[in-house]
Amino acid sequence: MASLLPMVPVHDLIVEFLNTVLSEDGRHEDLLESDEGVMLWFEKQGLTGIGVVDCTRVRGLAYEAKALREVVRHLLNQRKSGEAVDVNRLNRFLHAASYSVELMDSGEGALKSVRRYACTSTTQAVAPIALAAADLLANGDFRLLGKCEGDHCAMWFYDRTRAHRRRWCNMAICGNRQKIARFRSKLKG
Repeated sequence: MASLLPMVPVHDLIVEFLNTVLSEDGRHEDLLESDEGVMLWFEKQGLTGIGVVDCTRVRGLAYEAKALREVVRHLLNQRKSGEAVDVNRLNRFLHAASYSVELMDSGEGALKSVRRYACTSTTQAVAPIALAAADLLANGDFRLLGKCEGDHCAMWFYDRTRAHRRRWCNMAICGNRQKIARFRSKLKG
């Protein structure tokens, strides 16, 4: 069994992974709550494809994915705050990674190099995410990685704006809520 890691910027993949807990109006939804939910998230991120992945027989995938998510969240917080990063926490996942590299014809005469990941255990199944997290921790620009400033919002983002002053996960949602709250407080005060 194998899985392919798409050529997606690691920042985007990790931000999407961190943002798998959705909060709205005090309700929380965890997209990684079940093994099926994890596989669906993998599919949406392009981590499955070309008919090669079959991690559906691996049980406990949700538990392992949520454990990895918390490790990544903790390490990114450490890195952003300038603390020493406890690499051993992520290395447990990285040591289980097993992949091979294959050259493929992507059509129209273009070639691409892809990694095929083993998927015989829950830890191997989440290895592509662990590798992306390691790459972000080692090579990411942490000035551009941020958390939404919206009240009660735990979403992360990678700031690609020209001025690098992004404050919200989504301006139309969290940014607008903050603007309305400020306006109302000015009316009261």
